[in-house]
Formats: sequence, C-alpha cells, structure tokens
Amino acid sequence: MSSPEQREKAPPDRAQYIVCVVLVAVGGFLIYDAVTMAGGFAEVDPVGPRLFPLAIGVGLLLLAAVLAVAIPRGYRGEADAGEDVDPDMPSDWRTVALLIGLFVGLIVLVEPLGWAVAGALFFAGCATVLGSRHYIRNLVIGAVLAVGTFYAFYSGLGIPLPAGILDGIL
Repeated sequence: MSSPEQREKAPPDRAQYIVCVVLVAVGGFLIYDAVTMAGGFAEVDPVGPRLFPLAIGVGLLLLAAVLAVAIPRGYRGEADAGEDVDPDMPSDWRTVALLIGLFVGLIVLVEPLGWAVAGALFFAGCATVLGSRHYIRNLVIGAVLAVGTFYAFYSGLGIPLPAGILDGIL
C-alpha cells in the first residue's frame, strides 16, 4: 500500500473501477451458476458441487467491495520490484497464439482421445511452447499430471473424465 503522504498527492485511479465491475460480474455469474446447478454429480459427497463456486463468487464480491472502498481513498498497489519483465519489449503474440491453439486442441481431442492422452499432449505442448527443450521429460511429466488428475477427479471427486482410447485400461 502507498503511504498516507502519497495518497494525498495522487488522485484516485478511476480505471481500477473496471476491475471492480469485472469482479462483480464474475462473482455474480459464479453465484448464479452455483445456485442454478443441477445436483447429483457426486451424491456421496457431503459438500456437493455448489460449495466452491458459491465461496469463490462471494469472495469475489467481497474483494470488489474492498477495492471499491480503497480506490477513492487513494490506495494503490506497489510495483513488484522482483518482476523480471522488460516493459520495452514487444508482446510475444506467437506464444500466446500457440497456447490458445493448444487449448483449442485439448477441447477438440479430449472426447476422442480421452483426458489422459489429450491432457498429456496439452501439458507437454505448453511446457515446450513456454521454452522447455526436454521433450521426453515434458511428455512424461504431462502424462503423470494427466493421469493423476484423471484419478483425482474420478476417485477423489466422483466425476468421470473421458477415458477415450484408454477406456478399459484406466
């Protein structure tokens, strides 16, 4: 937070109200979606599927309220001194486009190939796009993450993910 002297000198940054609006919109959507969600996904779970979207939605609304009160008071976040970003460098749109392409590929391939295979390819592809040149290690770690999340959802939450070509093996 900025010091009281800095708050008196600097006018409030009204553009931060856009963040408040986004927080309210997302929080409201999460609460609405949780309230209208059909039950029965994991009937053995005493918590149910509504708890987390409700908690996150309420949390976002509370954060929006806190931010809306802090903005006119002149509070501003301090710049992160440890950030290793050169503001003079142009954006790397190629990397962004490749990551979006990988995500779209995951959406398209998750049904026919199954989560374990599509997820492994997605995780390995993201690591490669972000700069890792250890292709075999990327695939191994991607496979461990994908199979681990497959069983975490299936066994831990009771939510089946598509098995695809590995149906009967997983």
